Amino acid sequence: MSKKTRKKSPKTSSAGRTPARSPKRAKAKAVKTTARASAGPAKSARGKASHRAASKALRVAAAASRKSPAKTQTKPAPVGLAEGTKAPAFRLPRDGGGTASLSDYAGKKLVLFFYPRANTPGCTREAIDFTRLKGAFAEAGTEVLGISADSLKAQESFRDKHKLAVPLISDEKHEMLEAYGAWGEKSLYGRTFLGIIRTTVLIGADGRIIRVWRNVRVDGHADQVLEAARAA
Repeated sequence: MSKKTRKKSPKTSSAGRTPARSPKRAKAKAVKTTARASAGPAKSARGKASHRAASKALRVAAAASRKSPAKTQTKPAPVGLAEGTKAPAFRLPRDGGGTASLSDYAGKKLVLFFYPRANTPGCTREAIDFTRLKGAFAEAGTEVLGISADSLKAQESFRDKHKLAVPLISDEKHEMLEAYGAWGEKSLYGRTFLGIIRTTVLIGADGRIIRVWRNVRVDGHADQVLEAARAA
């Protein structure tokens, strides 16, 4: 065969492979790979941020529920807790030492305000309002007690910080809270849990319930209760 008729065969590598991709194709593939790699961390970062936000919401809900473990069922409010019925008896530790019981207030009207947690904004305003009106309640022949599931130490810190003048009861086992229907199912950020339902009860001098306020809105509430005590 002459040199003129000899055909040129494609060059191969030493291993017999076909020629490498052109620079343009290699560059395009590198760009796509880089884009996928950069998109991956961005999606991961967004997912982590969303997870952190959800976790924070759950922590807030857990704090609002007094850090009590969730239960699948709740105890309904006592059937007999209605106007005209006998108020459930109680005896629990109070700030400053000693105990407070229903029998201590026999012959007097009594206001029980149940609040979710000491030193939180709404509970602080409510306790300050009842303290502000303590003299007016006394003129109406009515005593006032505040109740939550906080420890005695927390109650005393609450009292001292805001100069509260009404006795504060500690019901860490939720016995009185349940008896008065102030412990039940609540929801926050789509999560259901058990906690203290802001409730106020006005008891007459005869030991019977005059009125019950549930899911209380703090603003102006203490004044409303005072008017009811004066009218009772």
